[in-house]
Amino acid sequence: MIPIRNTIQPKNYPIANILLISANVALYLIVMAQGERINRVFFTYGLVPARYSIPEVASYFTFGQQLLSIFSFQFLHGGFWHLLSNMWSLYIFGGNLEDRIGSIRYFIFYILCGCASGISHLFLNWHSTVPTIGASGAIAGVMGAYLILYPRSKILTLIPIFFIPYFVELPAALFLGIWFLLQFISATGTHAQETGIAWWAHIGGFIFGIIFLQLFMKLPETGITRIIRNKTSKRKTPHFQVIRVSGSMDGPHLYGFIEITPREAQFGTRKLINIPTGYGKRLLRVTIPPGVRNGMVLRLAGMGKRVNHEKQGDLYLKISIS
Repeated sequence: MIPIRNTIQPKNYPIANILLISANVALYLIVMAQGERINRVFFTYGLVPARYSIPEVASYFTFGQQLLSIFSFQFLHGGFWHLLSNMWSLYIFGGNLEDRIGSIRYFIFYILCGCASGISHLFLNWHSTVPTIGASGAIAGVMGAYLILYPRSKILTLIPIFFIPYFVELPAALFLGIWFLLQFISATGTHAQETGIAWWAHIGGFIFGIIFLQLFMKLPETGITRIIRNKTSKRKTPHFQVIRVSGSMDGPHLYGFIEITPREAQFGTRKLINIPTGYGKRLLRVTIPPGVRNGMVLRLAGMGKRVNHEKQGDLYLKISIS
């Protein structure tokens, strides 16, 4: 399963998430430029359990180096596809979490999840000499928090079947539940050294992400967080929106919500909306006049369900200003 996008758009620009992605990409380029010294970098800044469990190995490293690797390993990647898959998942799930808990708390949350995932791997692979690298554990923590906050969000998912791509929208609870189950099956059925994948780091990050979220949600927002929210709030909602409509079985009319910002409500805007209808989709252009208020309803005549060849219902879109 490959996640393509989710259906919830952040209300603020995810600056912390963008900085984390940028840092991972920058460090990947720096590490790849090391050439023959790259393995030394992985053993020095990656997480190697034997460095902690075997005294003869541990003696080669200072306390600071041992402590640093628990942090630094989550910013290293062994290849382009490793980096791409991790950063893509972080892009999809991280923005909404940052939007909910704030940029500063999100950054701290991400780092803590990464460290917790590394410690989980460390104790469950105590004598391993293979360096563990990658942001997967931290991202698993983000996914665990996303599951709690947005279980009903839809994840557009690519499922390749016999080399044929199928795109389906799965509830976030189902997608992340399947993902976690696959991680657990892989962790119990294989050894990290056999596959090169730290499955227990994923599981640990996911579980600690849920635990850390409960703690972070109890912390009050600081004045800095509110200032950042004001500075990063989006002036416009996405031009293209997917509108999920409802209606009675017998009635011809359809009902849905369209989201706009206060600025768009004041000056008006135009949106391209996609309405899933059974196995098909309808694309409509909607003009929202200036001066609309929250809760007002736009009536699109003739855009509802078709009753017969001569009559078609209307589409009613309720304005949601956020």
